[in-house]
Amino acid sequence: MKEFLINIKGLSLKVHEFRFHIGDSFFEHFGKELVQKGNLDVELDLDKRETFLEADISIHGSVALVCDRSLETFTHPIKVESRVLFKYAPVAEEVSEDIIHITRETEQIDAGKLIYDLVGTAIPMKKLHPKFQNESNDSAGSIVYTSGKSEEQIDPRWEKLKKLL
Repeated sequence: MKEFLINIKGLSLKVHEFRFHIGDSFFEHFGKELVQKGNLDVELDLDKRETFLEADISIHGSVALVCDRSLETFTHPIKVESRVLFKYAPVAEEVSEDIIHITRETEQIDAGKLIYDLVGTAIPMKKLHPKFQNESNDSAGSIVYTSGKSEEQIDPRWEKLKKLL
C-alpha cells in the first residue's frame, strides 16, 4: 500500500510526524485471517539521525474479532505504544521485534507492515466475547473426565532409588 511507504532518503535529520487512519481496506490488503474489520488511528513519529531512525508508534481504536467460543463477532479495543529502531547495517534484517537493520541504500520503510504486526501482537490469543469474560475456567458446566485414583504398583528397585534422593 503506497500510502504507508515512508521515503527516508528525502527526510532531513529531525523528527517527522506521520498520521494514518486504518480501515477495513487495510486489513483486506494484508489478509483477513487476523482481523476482519477495524477502525484505528496511528501516530508515527520518526526521528531521523545520522546512524539510525527511531520510530515511536501509537495505535488506538478497535477491531472486529470472532469469538473462539460462540463464533460471534465483537469489538475489541486496541491500544499499542511501541518504539522501533531502524539501525544502519551491511545487511537488511529484522534482529528483534524492536530493532530492524536497514542498509544505507534503503529508500523506503513500509510502515503498513509494521503497523499490521503491532496490531497483531495486541490481539489476545484466546478471543472471547465480552459476555464470557467474567466466567471462570472451572465453571460448573464444564465436563472433566477422570478415571479415578491410580493404584499402580511401583517397582521396589525404584523405591530404593527414590530414598537416595
